[in-house]
Amino acid sequence: MTSIYLTGDRPTGKLHLGHFVGSLQNRVNIQNELATTQYIMIADQQALTDNADNPLKIQKSVIEVLLDYLAVGINPEQSTIFVQSKIPQLPELTLYYLNLVTVARLYRNPTVKSEMKDKNFETSLPAGFLMYPVSQAADITAFKATHVPGGGDQLPMIEQTKEIVRTFNRIYQTDTLVEPEIVLPSKNRERLKGIDGHGKMSKSLNNGIYLSDDEATVKKKIMSMFTDPNHIHVNDPGQVEGNMVFEYLDIFAPDQQKVADLKEHYQKGGLGDVKIKLYLNDVLQELLTPIRQKRAQLEQDDAYLIEVLKKGSLHAQEQAEKTLDDVKKAMGIQYF
Repeated sequence: MTSIYLTGDRPTGKLHLGHFVGSLQNRVNIQNELATTQYIMIADQQALTDNADNPLKIQKSVIEVLLDYLAVGINPEQSTIFVQSKIPQLPELTLYYLNLVTVARLYRNPTVKSEMKDKNFETSLPAGFLMYPVSQAADITAFKATHVPGGGDQLPMIEQTKEIVRTFNRIYQTDTLVEPEIVLPSKNRERLKGIDGHGKMSKSLNNGIYLSDDEATVKKKIMSMFTDPNHIHVNDPGQVEGNMVFEYLDIFAPDQQKVADLKEHYQKGGLGDVKIKLYLNDVLQELLTPIRQKRAQLEQDDAYLIEVLKKGSLHAQEQAEKTLDDVKKAMGIQYF
């Protein structure tokens, strides 16, 4: 069976290095190195589950996310990029799947519970937010995805999708729906910490380096990065563990022997924070400059960007319609 990958992002702002490390690089590799089909969803409907009062934020971010996709090398001729809200088959599939899931089961989903707490939804939980694992199951099964790249926090979501698939196939005595497998990132690429060292890089914490940041902004952010608070003087021995500059160099620097030498020097003393930050700046500028330049070029062609979204969404709609037809036939509701 041909491997089919489904992945995507909520359009709530521009993408940052955490996205690059955690998913974007992997999507380019899947596209260029694997003989497979890849769907990449801009999940605007899912983003609205906790941003319904600010639709303009989502509207603007759809294009921003697309620009980041194209700038890092995702090719719309090889990967299908589509907008979730342009696929009407997805909410219909969600409606059918909701009849197979209890409210109690949704409340038990660890990812939902965690995000409810993070967003203070305990007393004002939007119904759409509670049911988004079912919506996600519709997204995955609509394209009969066999693989879903994601972090460890997505394991409960994929398990819930598998439960829905098994329940549907059992009740309707069919093999229409496909059980997906999660594809976890390598250990050091699951979550890139923010430049402040406090948790993952995120928009809400304002601790990220964005793919669209200009050269001066990138340097300013690097020079403010958290290192070792006890490394006050150049000659003081420094801690490498928990030092964001070295954590970033471990991931991004092409010359890992040089990084090892710098770590040894830093731990012994005699190496200042400024020097290692300037080296990281060189590394990240080399990575981000071509991305930034390509993004700037693409920003000038609105018609092309809209055409990419239209073409990808039409293709995705065709596949989702086939799956919806199969689902209705299995359920016996294709009346005419």
